[in-house]
Amino acid sequence: MISGFGALNLDKIYIVDKIPGKDEEGYVIDLELHPGGSAANTVAGLASFGMETSFIGKTGSDEEGKILLRDFLERGVDTSGIISAEGRSGVAMIFVDKDGNRAILVDPGVNDTISIDEVNMEIVEKSSIVHMTSFICKNGLDSFRSQIKVAKRASSVSFDPGMPYIERGLKELRPILKQTAIFMPNRTEIEMLFGMDYRESCSEAMNMGVEIVAVKLGGKGCYVTDGKREYHVKAFSSNPVDTTGAGDAFNAGFLYAWHKKRNIEECARIGNFVAGKLIERVGARSYDGINPEKAL
Repeated sequence: MISGFGALNLDKIYIVDKIPGKDEEGYVIDLELHPGGSAANTVAGLASFGMETSFIGKTGSDEEGKILLRDFLERGVDTSGIISAEGRSGVAMIFVDKDGNRAILVDPGVNDTISIDEVNMEIVEKSSIVHMTSFICKNGLDSFRSQIKVAKRASSVSFDPGMPYIERGLKELRPILKQTAIFMPNRTEIEMLFGMDYRESCSEAMNMGVEIVAVKLGGKGCYVTDGKREYHVKAFSSNPVDTTGAGDAFNAGFLYAWHKKRNIEECARIGNFVAGKLIERVGARSYDGINPEKAL
């Protein structure tokens, strides 16, 4: 089983004529509601590919929380690790222009408030890997601290830090990185974290104990290494409509292939393929009809 531990957000996707700058105005063409959250998107993808999945997280006692739970249940994700609490569920307001560019505002709600005694450790211990992504950490550090403790208990960890964690710095992320098997940042994130070129940064990460680093390079695909082998894997051609969740989709493809015991080049190729297919649709969980095996 592959489990996720991260924020649960309801994505409110506004299709707009442009993404306004300071003192500028634009207009909304359409609005769509989609369940989201980085680790949650990845788990949704894995479930869509037929994998056994579970999730650790928290929702509020509101309609948004009901939507988030319902989506997981419909996909067959085990929700026994999701807590429902008083307060607001997380919401991400995402503005997408006609070229697929985006801007995001996040209301973390109760996401930041998961204490370690609320974590279902039975799920952690049954999982072949726990996939972690960032919390905003604006309503407290409980969830971040719980991830550090879960990382020490998990059999294996995959970690996509996201900019909220990169901005916390290497010192604070070190406890998770030391327990991470698969590290999946993008180029900007890993270079900011280590202060050097992404390939040199990969070496630094592996010196800390990371086994595999997959660096997402956007339209150029990705770079993956296990310290012995390294590959630049090209992106698949696609016609982007909405890039929301592209990195999460890459993670889903990569972890699917990893679980199937593919080599790291094949994992990267499948990750690129899934991401390329997802961005041709609106919504970070629009996985219907995507078959990761068609990447090979």
